[in-house]
Amino acid sequence: MKLAILSRSPDCYSTARLTEAARNRGHDAEVLDTFKCAIDLERGAPDLYYRRKQIEDFDAVLPRIGASITYYGTAVVRQFQEMDVFCANTAHGINNSRDKLRSLQLLSRHHIGIPRTTFVHSKRDVLPAIERVGGAPVVIKLIEGTQGIGVLLAETVKQAEAIIELLQSQKQNVLIQKFVAESKGRDIRAFVVGDRVVAAMRRVAQGQEFRSNVHRGGIAERVELPPEYVETAVRATQIMGLQVAGVDMLESNSGPQIMEVNSSPGLEGIETCTGLDVAGAVIEYIAAQVDFPEIDVRQRLTVSKGYGVSEIYIPEGSKFVGKTIRGTQLYEHDINVLTLYRGAKVIPNPKPERVLEPNDKLLCFGKLEAMRGMIPVKTRRRRRPEISDLPADAVPAGTAEVSD
Repeated sequence: MKLAILSRSPDCYSTARLTEAARNRGHDAEVLDTFKCAIDLERGAPDLYYRRKQIEDFDAVLPRIGASITYYGTAVVRQFQEMDVFCANTAHGINNSRDKLRSLQLLSRHHIGIPRTTFVHSKRDVLPAIERVGGAPVVIKLIEGTQGIGVLLAETVKQAEAIIELLQSQKQNVLIQKFVAESKGRDIRAFVVGDRVVAAMRRVAQGQEFRSNVHRGGIAERVELPPEYVETAVRATQIMGLQVAGVDMLESNSGPQIMEVNSSPGLEGIETCTGLDVAGAVIEYIAAQVDFPEIDVRQRLTVSKGYGVSEIYIPEGSKFVGKTIRGTQLYEHDINVLTLYRGAKVIPNPKPERVLEPNDKLLCFGKLEAMRGMIPVKTRRRRRPEISDLPADAVPAGTAEVSD
């Protein structure tokens, strides 16, 4: 596998460890400075250049996009996606997680535990908002911030009003959040890769500091998570549209409450604390996706555990050309065709008797295990899997993005 790691800091711990883990497993890993990538667009031919040389041969991309370069960074990731290169985290997922309000809106809709939160603009709405989250003390957060920066604790209503007024005068958008007293000064960081938590730690703040981030002086300890916390972390990652994430949770009396889902989680704290090869787990997951693209479980489908979405392309010469949808035997494998794309036509819920033509695309929903079982052993992923490459009874599973 040839892997591109998008990072502006090749010597930082996380980037260096990921590069090392990839090379130790026999992969070709190259760190690309995100700002030195150039996007070229023309009809039907999305291209990327790095240091003025065309990029053509990467199998996968691992984005390490800092908050300060979100717009340009996600544009580069999106271009890789348009070139059919597997991205460990998509631009859509990174943008979802980077905006704290947006991420909480998504989690709330999917019944994930979060601290009660309110977002207001008018000065008159501040006091009622504080009352709705349970009164002082409250946590005040900038919508964009990392490593505990832009997170403040207001002990009284007067303090809260003063802080919010000051931040809003500087054109900052802020969230007002319930202070979870029983979790004061500590939280859980779960490192999610794919559909599992590969490492977890509890971070404990020191002294009077209520923020437990290691960058703020917090002390970390390894922890084995109860199933409820594991499930919450994995579901939150999937809801964001991510495949590699650090999920920060509070231990409240009512169970786990998500504070943040980080699309570029640091490795130093969690590897040092747990002694686990987290970088290796990330690389092994990406390598597996290059051989078999994981079915992408999107927001509307996260309630169906073990099921996912796949886009299947039928090229000229495929054995399925001229067959009906029923004749492909997808239904027998618990795979349902949601939409047929034919040229400019979009045909939702196509009839089983519809005959397939060259260059048709099928958007399918089905059992992940069934789709995985249809992939021939060690089939190398191409830019787009084609049915003609496989036996008549085998169907490739590619990724398809279902927008929110």
